[in-house]
Parts: sequence; C-alpha cells; structure tokens
Amino acid sequence: MTTTEVQKPVETPVRKAKVKRRKFDPWGAVAWIVGLGFVFPVFWMVLTAFKQEVDAYTATPKLFFVPTLDQFKAVFEQGVGTALLNSLFATTVSTILVLALGIPAAFALSLRPVRKTQDALFFFMSTKMLPIVAAIIPLYVIVSNIGLLDNIWGLVILYTAMNLPIAVWMMRSFFLEVPGELLEAASLDGASTWRSVREVILPLVSPGIAATALICVIFAWNEFFFAVSLTAVQAQTMPVYMVGFIAGQGLYWAKLCAAATMAALPVVLAGWIAQNKLVRGLSFGAIK
Repeated sequence: MTTTEVQKPVETPVRKAKVKRRKFDPWGAVAWIVGLGFVFPVFWMVLTAFKQEVDAYTATPKLFFVPTLDQFKAVFEQGVGTALLNSLFATTVSTILVLALGIPAAFALSLRPVRKTQDALFFFMSTKMLPIVAAIIPLYVIVSNIGLLDNIWGLVILYTAMNLPIAVWMMRSFFLEVPGELLEAASLDGASTWRSVREVILPLVSPGIAATALICVIFAWNEFFFAVSLTAVQAQTMPVYMVGFIAGQGLYWAKLCAAATMAALPVVLAGWIAQNKLVRGLSFGAIK
C-alpha cells in the first residue's frame, strides 16, 4: 500500500506596500486658505439666497435654517426673466460677432501680415484708451438719432466694438504660435486660404479662441455703464436690474442674493463648460 505525501503550499510572506507620507507643505496650506477665502463669499451668497429675510438680516450669522425658494419666486415676479434674456442675447450675439470679425483680422495680422501692421494694432488698442465717460454723450446722441435707444441691438453693437480690440490682440498671439510651414504645406496640396484656415489653423488655435470668447462673455455680461446710460426698461440687462434692489427702505439681502446667484450662474456654467480649453488657451500664448 503506497502512501502519498501531501505537500502543503509554502506560504510566502506578503510584503506590505510602503506608504509614502507626504511632507507638510506650508505654501500649499496657504494656497488652500486663500482659495477658500475667495470662494466663501460666493458660497455665503448662494446660502443666503435660500433664506427668509428674517434669517438673512441678523446680527449673528445663521447657519441652520429651513431652506426656501420664496426669494427666487419673488425675483421672477419682479421681472428678472426679461433682464436675464436681454443679457444672454446681448452677450451671445456680440461674442459671435467679435469672433466673426476678430478671427480674420487676427489671421491677417499674424500669419498673413499686411502693410503697417503695427499701426493697425496700435489703432485697435487706442480705442480702449478713451474713457467711456468721455464718449457717452456722443454715443447717446448717435444711438438716439438712429432709433436704438433702449434697444438691445444698440448694446450688441457697443459690446462688439468694446470687445473687438482685446479679442484681436489675444487671438493674434495665438495665431503667432502656429508654424507658418503648415500653411505652406496646405497650399502645396492645393488648399485655398479659407480651407487652410478652417481645416488646419482653427483646430490648432481652438483653445485660444475659446479663452477669448469666454473673456468677451465675461466683459459683456458684467458691463454696466453702457446699459444703465442707454437703456430703461425694454433692454434692461442684469447689472442694471441688480441696482433696483437698492431702495430707500433698505436692502433685501435674501432677495438680492437670489438675484445675484441667478446673475452669476450663466458665467459660471460657461467657464465650467470651457474650463479644459480655457486652461490650454491661456497657456497657449496669450499670457506668455
């Protein structure tokens, strides 16, 4: 009778993975504290928007409360929808016009330079040197004579003229980062100038164009002086609408925070959607 020896498997010691402990970075902690300091007012504004006026206007900040949507309902009843739509329309259309006019100009001043390019660039930036206060009276007379007073199209034209110089300067720096050999190779393959720009250049500079568009959106959305001087009721934008909460009876903090939350939300969403291209665009050449 044969016996078989059953060999037990040899147990190998399990090596514990070494956990590397990160050293405490004091500058990183300072950066976090500063970042939280910048975000906290926005967080408190959103939090206050869900309070009642009794809970919002207290000497001691109230952290625990019953959230409500009454303030947003009251803001909509006061006509925030019209101001919001006006701001969206003026910002979107003016940004599209800025890109439609600025991309060919930036391309001509960078990859296809014309005579006296520097003079053209100086002319673009010289338009930003004139204070708006000095030009508001002639602009008011012109807008009134052509029938665009308290008209949203008047703001569209002014926002386009306001953002076009900075957009041309930014996009020109992005176009300068593109090697000129790409256009030469495309022309040797028989591509026209428009096809070369559409299929070769624009995909490369799309992050820079997205960054430029977002900056134009922020400038147009936050613009106040043109809107308050040239509009009254029909073309009222969000910055002008926000001023209506300053009354002689005092400030309604919760309602004001609800309106401010709605005013900030579109720009925050636009930045969040374009955040990847925004970071690439700002490092592509505009801030170098």
